[in-house]
Amino acid sequence: MATTNQIAKSAKTPKFSTRVVHRCWRCGRKRFFMRAFGLCRICFRELANVGEIPGVRKASW
Repeated sequence: MATTNQIAKSAKTPKFSTRVVHRCWRCGRKRFFMRAFGLCRICFRELANVGEIPGVRKASW
């Protein structure tokens, strides 16, 4: 998990637009961030398995 200092630093507006850091709203992780959901892959999987993300279900074929 990200520290509160890292989360606060990434919430500030950067000097250049390429320095924007997207973080998961649940845990603060910045790697493998899904913009459509605002979650990292780990939190996305946890919430999707429980069924808390509308429109997402586990694939089976």
